[in-house]
Amino acid sequence: MKRIHYSWVILVVTFFSIIVAGILLSSSGVFIDAFEKEFGWNRPSIAFAFAISLFLYGIAGPFMAALLEVMGIKKMMLISMSTLLVGSLLTLVMNESWQLIIIWGIFIGLGASLFLTVVSPYVSNHWFVEKRGLALGILTASTATGQLILLPILAMIIKDQSWRWAMGLISALSVVMLILMFIFMKNSPKEKGVLPYGQHVELPEVDSQKGNPIRLAFNGLFEAIKVKEFWLLAGSFFICGLSTSGLIGTHFISYCVGFGVPFLTAASLLSFMGVFNLIGTTLSGWLSDRFDNRWLLFWYYLLRGLSLMLLPFALMEGSITFLMIFAIFYGLDWIATVPPTIGIARQKFGIQKSGIIYGWIFASHQAGSAVAAYGGGLIYNYLDTYTVAFVSAGVFCVLGSLFVVGIKKDIQAIDSANASLSSN
Repeated sequence: MKRIHYSWVILVVTFFSIIVAGILLSSSGVFIDAFEKEFGWNRPSIAFAFAISLFLYGIAGPFMAALLEVMGIKKMMLISMSTLLVGSLLTLVMNESWQLIIIWGIFIGLGASLFLTVVSPYVSNHWFVEKRGLALGILTASTATGQLILLPILAMIIKDQSWRWAMGLISALSVVMLILMFIFMKNSPKEKGVLPYGQHVELPEVDSQKGNPIRLAFNGLFEAIKVKEFWLLAGSFFICGLSTSGLIGTHFISYCVGFGVPFLTAASLLSFMGVFNLIGTTLSGWLSDRFDNRWLLFWYYLLRGLSLMLLPFALMEGSITFLMIFAIFYGLDWIATVPPTIGIARQKFGIQKSGIIYGWIFASHQAGSAVAAYGGGLIYNYLDTYTVAFVSAGVFCVLGSLFVVGIKKDIQAIDSANASLSSN
């Protein structure tokens, strides 16, 4: 019987680690109403804490990538999951809105950063040569899997018990992941005594970047800002964050409830998106190995924009069928943009530098998320509706589709060279 390559063990441990981090960030939508009712905080102040978290975990991405090079992935994953655990436990005893900003904005934002920014490309780049795009698609889709499985459960616990029980469940999952990471996680294939999956001969080892992580992170930024493709990817990814976790992840449930959709139904629709997000993002990883990543991104942004502009009409009609169609269509596209974006960054900047540079690109994504999370709350506060926010996000997505077609095609050559080296 053929043994399972250890790269797949690493992928599984990373997959479930991202699930736990992802569900904590994506659960913000189910906690908004509970925090409003128990503490009497207004929606903009709650949304501000979530916006700080989204922005901080994004801007920390390039520094997390640099720390990975210096400290290794196992130690960084253990530290990050421990930070998430501390944040979730502190949430249980908070009673002031400024405490929510510190706990959710800083502890949870920093704790989630590694898992939701650079750990997926790091694992796929260092542990896989063959099926790298598929591995990346699976890891990227793991945030959706947690949403799929746990959001309805969290919503039911909040409805039947209290939000503290829901947060306690997330804390327990964090403890389980700490144990699994300690036992199974390895820093590199060499540490386990194997080659990356699909690599058949040992290649000259490229030295990891060592030194001050802050200097490494900014060196990556200074190199990237001289390249047009960096700005096009960062600009389109800003729009990606604005139209996904910042808007849908934070405000979709409340938007639906405002049109008379029951809370559990709205949470289930968001979870349903997770089913198709898992399918769409995994498929996107497979497609990114085979097709021009620029045109994949073009269609992803264009179709997402159209779906967001149609959502208000579905809610006005009050049709669950239309909302289900939206959930399927939008879900397939939610984070399908990630594998081709990482692919283009790797092709342009090379495997060794692409982790840090993608971290900066993802920081732009989270800046967009923060703008939408807080801006959506402000728009609702002044207009008593989210419709303007959702339609505007759709228009920006159409604009983003134009950004990515400006990327030069000749950057595809680097991955082809890497593939030929590994096969010789």
